[in-house]
Amino acid sequence: MRVGNAIYMDYQSTTPLDPEVRAAMLPYMEDRFGNPHSSSHRFGWEAEAAVDVGRGRVAQLLDVDPANLYFTAGATESNNIAIKGLALGRRGRMITLATEHSCVLESTRASKQFGSEPLILPVEQDGLINLGQLEDALTEDTVAVSVMAVNNEIGVIQPIKQIAALTKSRGIWLHCDAAQAYGKIHVTDLAKHADLISLSGHKIYGPKGIGALYVAPEAKRQMGVLMSGGGQEGMLRSGTLAPALCAGFGQAALLAEGQVEAEMARAQRHFDQLMAGFEAMGVPYQLNGHADTRLKSNLNLSIEGHDSARLMANLRRLAVSSGAACASAKEGPSYVLEALGVPAALAEASLRIGTGRFTDDAQVDDALGYLEDALTKSRRKSWSK
Repeated sequence: MRVGNAIYMDYQSTTPLDPEVRAAMLPYMEDRFGNPHSSSHRFGWEAEAAVDVGRGRVAQLLDVDPANLYFTAGATESNNIAIKGLALGRRGRMITLATEHSCVLESTRASKQFGSEPLILPVEQDGLINLGQLEDALTEDTVAVSVMAVNNEIGVIQPIKQIAALTKSRGIWLHCDAAQAYGKIHVTDLAKHADLISLSGHKIYGPKGIGALYVAPEAKRQMGVLMSGGGQEGMLRSGTLAPALCAGFGQAALLAEGQVEAEMARAQRHFDQLMAGFEAMGVPYQLNGHADTRLKSNLNLSIEGHDSARLMANLRRLAVSSGAACASAKEGPSYVLEALGVPAALAEASLRIGTGRFTDDAQVDDALGYLEDALTKSRRKSWSK
């Protein structure tokens, strides 16, 4: 995607709003402005219908019953409701990985105040879970395990099916943050393995400010309630829903459903194009995360001898990131790369390049040119010191 002379390649942070999504939202930002919880007149009925259609479309891509899918303000809220809700419902061990999204890590740590025991497991050097370590950590009082489907920073795809084989046989709930997987890879089997699944609208060309949480009925009966109020969204998330956002998320899910194969093929092509470009530059680099078991639209590289902050300063025409947007306020190297055992010097030299629906081959070629120029400038500054 080009905006002026700049190329956008930070699709893991957010995605641009698809024009068809915008069109689906507009009526509910104009004359169809009713409260979806007002059941006594036409304005409320129209708004409620938008919510119902949106919910159905989001659930359809996940292949779950819409009655078990609840709208939230985003994946961060979904993750908080899932983990803290389970911890409120029953005391015991709460397990997650060191590379999870910061909201999952903080929610797991916060479960201690409810009487639970948080446990954060390490990962292998390729970013994947060690299933043997997880199995050893599953005690009789373990309440839940939370593992993301696709890592937001390094793109590795975790073996959710194999994790579920360990948790289900022991009656342990499995929560999965699928914000980076939903609409990008096939997720129709995910609910067969995970009991709770978090989603985000703005990661699939939908609006910001909306997400969803799928909760299996058996898990819901065990959850405590965090938000008091009118009891909307199955008592899990009280508050008035925004019909425009629900309609937009639903339209984004509908569009994504028909494009998963094309999305995966395009991502693979651009991944290969970027990797070939870096090889041609002749700069020493390290690919962070498993080379194959990964979302190919997420390329996280550490470029030896370069500082990512300096590189970013020289990339005025290319929007990439040096890590996850959720951790941008924190100083120091990425905690995800640290968990992989990446040395601090290489962690501070990392770039995350994200491609997506509006990326084309010419943009990738131009991006490689911008990167090569920035690397040359960075190298010259290093020599001048």
